[in-house]
Amino acid sequence: MSSTNRRIKSIFKSVTPIVVLAMMILASPAAFSAQDNNSSNEKTEKTPAMSQRVYKALTGAQKLIEAKKYKEGLEELHRLEGERGLSPYEKAQMYNYFAYTYFTMERYKDAIASYEKVLAQPDLPTGLIRNSLYTLAQLYFIQENYQKAIDTINRWLKVAEKPSENAYILLGQAYYQLKDYKKALEPLKTAYKIVTDRGDKPKENLLLLLRVVYFGLNDYQDMLKVLKELVTLYPKPEYWLTMAGVYSELKDYKKQTSILQTLYERGDLERGSQELNLANLLLLEEVPYSAAKILEKGIKDGDIEKNVRNLRLLSQAWLQADYPAKAVVPLKQAAKMSDDGEVNLRLGQAYINLERYKEAVDTLQEGLKKGGIKRRDEAQIMLGMALFELEKYDAAKAAFKEASQDKRSRKSAEQWMAYVQNEQHRKEQLEKSIQNRRR
Repeated sequence: MSSTNRRIKSIFKSVTPIVVLAMMILASPAAFSAQDNNSSNEKTEKTPAMSQRVYKALTGAQKLIEAKKYKEGLEELHRLEGERGLSPYEKAQMYNYFAYTYFTMERYKDAIASYEKVLAQPDLPTGLIRNSLYTLAQLYFIQENYQKAIDTINRWLKVAEKPSENAYILLGQAYYQLKDYKKALEPLKTAYKIVTDRGDKPKENLLLLLRVVYFGLNDYQDMLKVLKELVTLYPKPEYWLTMAGVYSELKDYKKQTSILQTLYERGDLERGSQELNLANLLLLEEVPYSAAKILEKGIKDGDIEKNVRNLRLLSQAWLQADYPAKAVVPLKQAAKMSDDGEVNLRLGQAYINLERYKEAVDTLQEGLKKGGIKRRDEAQIMLGMALFELEKYDAAKAAFKEASQDKRSRKSAEQWMAYVQNEQHRKEQLEKSIQNRRR
């Protein structure tokens, strides 16, 4: 359904699939992240030596930085940078402190430049390389330089041991931001496998990323599988609503309707447009009574706008539910609000069905006077029928004669005129016979 399709697309446009990044910089910039570096199984690596002078300078800078005296801390680091004879390892640690300070100050471009200087040093310990690459990838992501983030995380994966799901989520997310959904899918599936293989439940953000990637690929079947897992693990109304939209894309309107009706009964369906959508689906699935009750309550509570279109829809629901008397009420309201006579035409038909011919004549005449009726010939036919039932034969024939001017109704109108003429003649003869007997 087109309205549902537009709704589901709007839902996905509003999603910002940014996974909250747990930055891997710890309190001390010299410390390595354990979450994704997984260095516990590697062979012990010999750490290069650091002179007492450099160690003291870095320790002093760290104390200033932790005290939020960033200017003084940076000055201390710059003094150290100006000294001669620093080894590559000492330079790397110094730039590591620079990066940490800039990150703390949210000067991300400067932090990136400092990490690049760390990595430019030769013969660094593997742990420092890993930590710098991983954090650098995250910083590129924060700066929305997604291609750089991808390149950096791929460099990191070449030196990482048993990376956790976080790195693959970051990689998949960066590809997603570039709208490269095919490349985004594989790392996200890898992250999902890592989590489930160790017996954990996937985090909500991972499932959300998989959901929007499958949507980008128009893969609604796999998207549906992810949504089923989402509503099982993280049962939120918006995920049920999205699932209903997917069923619409798959043209499974029964399941779509069932989900929306359940949300409505639980009070989790957004009032107004979503209630209208549910009512339309219920009419499509031939459950008009439920549609009518939803529309009636929504209009009464002010959640659904009381306009001509919605009142006509309510009337239609009551008619389909075989409650013709209830159908008249919203049609009367719609007729008063409408500037053209089309609604009067429908109201006149409803009155005729209820054998309320006087009201049918009045509303049809009002509608013809308003104008804007697509088939005036049909309105004249109905008017003639109602006038006939009121035994206003001459007026009825005049209405049928007017209808016969339209070739689409000519045959029917002429048949009605003949029938009315015969009935009028029969009644006149009957009245004469009764008068003669009285004499």
